[in-house]
Amino acid sequence: MEYRRLGSAGVKVSEIGLGTWLNFGERLDEDEARKVFFKALDLGIVYFDTADEYGQGRAEEVLGKFLRDIKRSSIVLSSKVFRPVGPGPNDRGLSRKHIKEAVEASLRRLGTDYLDIYFCHRHDPEVEAEEVVRTMEDLIHQGKVLYWGTSYWPTEEIERAVGVAKEFKAFPPKAEQPPYNMLNRGVEVDTLPTCFRNGIGVVVYSPLAGGLLTGKYNEGIPDGSRATWSEGIKRVLTEELRAKLRKLTELAGRLGLTTSQLALAWVLRRPEVSSAIVGATRPEQLEDNVKASGVKLEDEVMEEIEGILGNRPEVPKR
Repeated sequence: MEYRRLGSAGVKVSEIGLGTWLNFGERLDEDEARKVFFKALDLGIVYFDTADEYGQGRAEEVLGKFLRDIKRSSIVLSSKVFRPVGPGPNDRGLSRKHIKEAVEASLRRLGTDYLDIYFCHRHDPEVEAEEVVRTMEDLIHQGKVLYWGTSYWPTEEIERAVGVAKEFKAFPPKAEQPPYNMLNRGVEVDTLPTCFRNGIGVVVYSPLAGGLLTGKYNEGIPDGSRATWSEGIKRVLTEELRAKLRKLTELAGRLGLTTSQLALAWVLRRPEVSSAIVGATRPEQLEDNVKASGVKLEDEVMEEIEGILGNRPEVPKR
C-alpha cells in the first residue's frame, strides 16, 4: 500500500480507503463486517470513512466496536454531517446547532474523542459560509476534529469557504469527497483544479461506479448484485456500455490487472486524488482492490482507455 498526503495537510491517507455505506450495519452482519475491517488493516489500509446517516447511525456503531480493538492513532477516521438524522427541523443541515449536536453523537457512536476529518456531506444553501467555517474552527480548537472538509460541494461554494476562512484566519477545508470514476468525470472540469489550487485533498467515492467497473456486469446482471435492486444501475447498463466494459476488461487482462484494479489505478493517476474509497463486502474484494495502489498507467494505455470511454470532458483553458 502506498500513502498520500491529504492535499497540503500533513496527514497521510492510504491510496485505497474503506467506506461503510451499505456494508457496515446494513448488508453485512457484525462478524462479516469485522472480517472486512481487519483485512483492510492487514492490507495497509489506514483510511476509514463513515457518516452519521449510514444505516441511521448503525455504521458508526459497528465501526466503533472494531476501533476498541486497535490503536486509535493508527488510522485516519472520517465521518459526515448534513443528512437528516431525525424528524425535527434542526436534525439536519449545517447550522451551528446541528453540527455541534451531530459531532457529539458521532463521537459517542464511534467510541472516540476525535475525528481526523469531518465532512459537510453536502452544501447547505440555508446556512452562511461563515457559520459553517466558524463552527468547524471551534471543533478543531476543542480537539474534536483535526481537519474538516466538504463532500460533493459546488466549486464556487468550496472557494467561498476557503475565502471566508482566510478572512477570519480560520482553518479552511482540507478535503473534498466527490464521486469520480471512468464513467463519471465531471469533477475534472472544475472540482479537481479548484482543490489542487487550494491545497485540498480529494478523496473520491464510487471509484468503481457502483460495481459497474468490476467486470461483473459485462454480460448482464448477476443474481444478488446491486443492480438487482438499484434502478440507477439498471438504467445506465445499456448494451453500448457493456461493450465498453468488456473492452476495459480485455485491456486490464493484457496489463495483468483486474477490471477493478484498472479502474482504481485510473482514478489514482490524478495527483489531486489522495484516496479512492471502496465499499467492500468481502475480504477478497479488498485483496483485489489494494493491488491498484502504486500501479502506473503509461501514456499509451491512457489513450487506449480514452478511446474506449469516449467521454473525455472539455476542460476550459485557464
